[in-house]
Amino acid sequence: MRLKQEDTLLNNNTNNLYMSEIPVDKQKLAAPIKSVVDKFQLLPEFLKVRGLVKQHLDSFNYFVNTGIKKVVSANDRIVSYIDPGIYLRFSDVRIGNPSMTTYEKINPHTCRLADMTYAAPIFADIEYVQESHGQRTRLEKKNVVMGRMPIMLRSCRCVLYGKDEAELARLGECPLDPGGYFIINGAEKVIPIREQLAKNRIIIDADNKGNITASVTSISETIKSQTVIQMDKEKIYLLLNQFVKKIPIMVVMKAMGMESDQEVMQMVGADPCYSALLLPSMEECACIGIYTQEQALAYLDTKISM
Repeated sequence: MRLKQEDTLLNNNTNNLYMSEIPVDKQKLAAPIKSVVDKFQLLPEFLKVRGLVKQHLDSFNYFVNTGIKKVVSANDRIVSYIDPGIYLRFSDVRIGNPSMTTYEKINPHTCRLADMTYAAPIFADIEYVQESHGQRTRLEKKNVVMGRMPIMLRSCRCVLYGKDEAELARLGECPLDPGGYFIINGAEKVIPIREQLAKNRIIIDADNKGNITASVTSISETIKSQTVIQMDKEKIYLLLNQFVKKIPIMVVMKAMGMESDQEVMQMVGADPCYSALLLPSMEECACIGIYTQEQALAYLDTKISM
């Protein structure tokens, strides 16, 4: 009996030693999964870790904790046009707890039944200058209610945050409800996810004809535009929202002040393949009769969409 136990122990140690000597291919483990079937098998594990609404909750939590403070700090001072010495400044802003009024607390289930909005007050600390009889006084006010904001269920500002199943049941909520939505006038509302191109990133692509394009999407406070550099029949063009049609790239270069073809080549690169690539575009620009910056700007002026 003892001999059999020693043999079993020896075999187990041998197997463990053999398994430890098998090399692990780390590159294979880290390689991207290309098969749709393999990706579908990973979906249950992804849902266990991230869930369906985790991105909504993370985004909302960041906004109420950090984002709203950055927005206010970037526009924290309001100055009088008549007298710059009179101003109003927001020193801090924060989101309170969900409530019917300023302090009366409320829960989501009550809002559903009473057709109410599940919202919380927005508090701000304000510093301002008041003038009376020619004398100016600097004053401060704390916890000034600036408005109300709907609260996402299960977020860090929600009364359901961190509650166990018994507490959720007491509040009239389903423990399996993941949250990530709002209650507006008693109705459940969700913000849909919308995919868009990355801002200020060059994206290289090819159309159905095999033409190579490079596009950049830029968004400012007043305008959203997409700049596209396209190759068509060995010639390079610029496509922009402000122009009614595509513009030869060499016209754009000359409008920017690079009137000499040699200067353009120095900017692009000294490799002969670049000059061969730009040669058809240079010939097209010469055929149009554009050689100077003034001529290029006048040409672009005629192509601007009204």
